[in-house]
Amino acid sequence: MNTFAKFLIVAAAAAALLPAAAQSVLTVSDKTIKEPATIVPRSAETDTKAMLEGWYLKNYAVLDYDADSKDSGDLSDEVLLQRLQALPTVIEMPLNSVVKNTIRYYAGRKQLVENMLGLSLYYMPIFEEALERNGMPLELRYLPVIESALVPTAVSRAGAAGLWQFMPATASGLDLEVNSLVDQRRDPYLASEAAARYLKQLYEMFGDWSLAIAAYNCGPGNVNKALRRLEEGKHDFWEIYPFLPSETRGYVPAFIAANYIMNYHKEHNISPALARRPLVVDSVHVNRRVHFQQISDVMGIPMDEIRALNPQFRKDVIPGDIRPYSLVLPSLQVYAYIANEDSIVNHDAGKYARRGIVEPSSGAVTGRDAKGEYYEEEVVQYHKVRKGETFTKIAKRYGITVATLRKYNKLGKRAVAGKNLKIVTTRRRYKPAPAEEPEVTPIDSSQIVAPVTVDEAKAEGLLKDAAEAAGETPADTTAVGTVTNAFAPEAAPAHEDVDADGEPEPQAGQPKAEKKAAKKNDKAAEKPKKTAAATTPSTHKVRRGDNLSKIAKRYGVSVEALRKANNMAGDRLDVGQKLKIPKK
Repeated sequence: MNTFAKFLIVAAAAAALLPAAAQSVLTVSDKTIKEPATIVPRSAETDTKAMLEGWYLKNYAVLDYDADSKDSGDLSDEVLLQRLQALPTVIEMPLNSVVKNTIRYYAGRKQLVENMLGLSLYYMPIFEEALERNGMPLELRYLPVIESALVPTAVSRAGAAGLWQFMPATASGLDLEVNSLVDQRRDPYLASEAAARYLKQLYEMFGDWSLAIAAYNCGPGNVNKALRRLEEGKHDFWEIYPFLPSETRGYVPAFIAANYIMNYHKEHNISPALARRPLVVDSVHVNRRVHFQQISDVMGIPMDEIRALNPQFRKDVIPGDIRPYSLVLPSLQVYAYIANEDSIVNHDAGKYARRGIVEPSSGAVTGRDAKGEYYEEEVVQYHKVRKGETFTKIAKRYGITVATLRKYNKLGKRAVAGKNLKIVTTRRRYKPAPAEEPEVTPIDSSQIVAPVTVDEAKAEGLLKDAAEAAGETPADTTAVGTVTNAFAPEAAPAHEDVDADGEPEPQAGQPKAEKKAAKKNDKAAEKPKKTAAATTPSTHKVRRGDNLSKIAKRYGVSVEALRKANNMAGDRLDVGQKLKIPKK
């Protein structure tokens, strides 16, 4: 007969002398418990190193974990039973082999317990307030110990989340919001209030706290199904123990063990946690969309601190533009937030704002991306796998998918160090832009002067005028040979002498000065006078680099006249734009 069996016989004999109300605690036997194995909650497997990296334990809790201490203290049956009896609880805390094994398990996980003690400094007051408001036993505050190890962002394999590990359907029934941006299962305040209400409903349903706690884990349907297998009149967790799911069979014992270890940790050489400095928080209602980074940048609060105090916001975004949400901050920072809310919301607003109406692109490439036509060029390179690398990490490094990596390589289940992998990516190549053709201003055909025939010149009297300008008589002009241009100089007669310039020598009585004057007049007559319409085009097509000042100077007009002719208010020009050129 083992020590525990002997102890139960002694306890049973002693129980006969006690009042009936106390016997239920002392006389619990192992008759319904067939398995010796310890069933511990998944939270007991929480990564203690990751917990220590959390913001609260790093900044607000002092832990004195002694890794060398292997003494777990007195875990004898008599001592455990005596301590469980001494707990001031409404919920029954009996002892049996499953409870005892779970207590021993926690006593051996000293670092886990110490981490939870550190986190309890912040979370326990929140749990206690919610339980008090709903008239619930305060020992229920240790349910999150076995549910999540007091990690608010914990998520189970089944999809339960938060300190109290609600499933999405249960959370929805308790009015907790769960969507892509907000998960109120992770909100310590709202989730604790919902858990207190839910536990109250379960207790009203079963009238027994052990059954209510079991139903919290596996659902009231499974508990009712197990109760139907008992004889009529029996209504006890330990009676339905064999008919419950495996996890639930260890859930109530784990709840008892959590109450024990969180109260008697010193007796098992687990150091208590101390607060490095007090953390006093307050909340403010936010009714505008704001990102944690905006708050951090403007107010100088570390992002880790904002996240730790507000784990319900999954993407660091408070969607206050949809409906108001509570933001938890250190109490002194709440007033600073209220005073600087406009600055916070406007800080990098373009980076974090959501777009409203967005029109689809027409396909035209504009702005700095307008580099012309391009084509995709395949680039092949090789990567030598290093120790510790994975296919996902390698693919991410080169901006490709694992599927693309598999397409060009024969890959196994794991990356083998030293193996060369073919990496195929693409590179964009731009075609050279065509040379810009010089722009030609179109000529107004109405301004072109056609050549004049001899007959037309005579009819207009042009030959006569030209002869008079040269000091000759009309009779002299008739001696000229064939005329092709009314303004061309007359050819010298063949019988006259010419000078070195090919001009006829002055006749007797004609001074040399008069001859030079006649020559000058002849040259002037050769150049037709340009009309204003011929020199000033009616429009100008804007080229790259043009501005109003340059165009006005080119055509000899004022900038104001140019603006007025084109109904322009400012100086902006677009390449290809046609401007009307005002007359001088």
